[in-house]
Amino acid sequence: MTSINRFAPDEIYHCYNRGVDRRITFTDHSDYKRFMELLFLCNDKKMVQRSSLNIKDRNKIYSLKKDQEIVLIGAYCLMPNHFHILIKEIVEGGISLFMNRLGNSYTKYFNIKYKRNGNLFIKPFSSKHVGDDGYFSHIAQYIHLNPIELFEPGWKDGNVRDIGESGNLLGRYPYGSLPDYLNSNRQENSILNKDFVKLLSEDLPSLSNILQDAAEYYHNLET
Repeated sequence: MTSINRFAPDEIYHCYNRGVDRRITFTDHSDYKRFMELLFLCNDKKMVQRSSLNIKDRNKIYSLKKDQEIVLIGAYCLMPNHFHILIKEIVEGGISLFMNRLGNSYTKYFNIKYKRNGNLFIKPFSSKHVGDDGYFSHIAQYIHLNPIELFEPGWKDGNVRDIGESGNLLGRYPYGSLPDYLNSNRQENSILNKDFVKLLSEDLPSLSNILQDAAEYYHNLET
């Protein structure tokens, strides 16, 4: 499930990575927001460096015009020490270029801010081809379920105290794309490709109905 030379145009992949030695990679709100900005900025044939933009209002970042996107992003979720992104390859080499830009740009920001050196994320990043119809119809929700471990740490073992409240908390989690699936008007929805999201949203199962499937899916990724 490594990333090297395994991506084909018009195919969909679940890409994910975590901090080296499982270290924290997002320590505060600003870190999450910077990574989300980079999800938008790195997805362009002519990438603009975030540090070169004299823009204090973060929302204006998502209004910048792009030259040409190199991937389509359908869903994502950021966690304290890892992240997940659902990507479609639309130009040859697009996913590798995008993921390398993303990791390198954020690592540079993080290292300067926290006065450290070296890699922040494991190299190479991991990926899983979404070629099975069963996975395709569930994968966006699998990704959106990740934050449940922050308030229901036993969910992968089937221990969820209040699925209704968990769903409400997930819908308000600001560092993933679920709010955009729930018709949020926030500026960050520009990270996602609207047609891709529309395709993924068809017959989208409820979060409560796929908890067990998602737990099994992530167990298989880790083994």
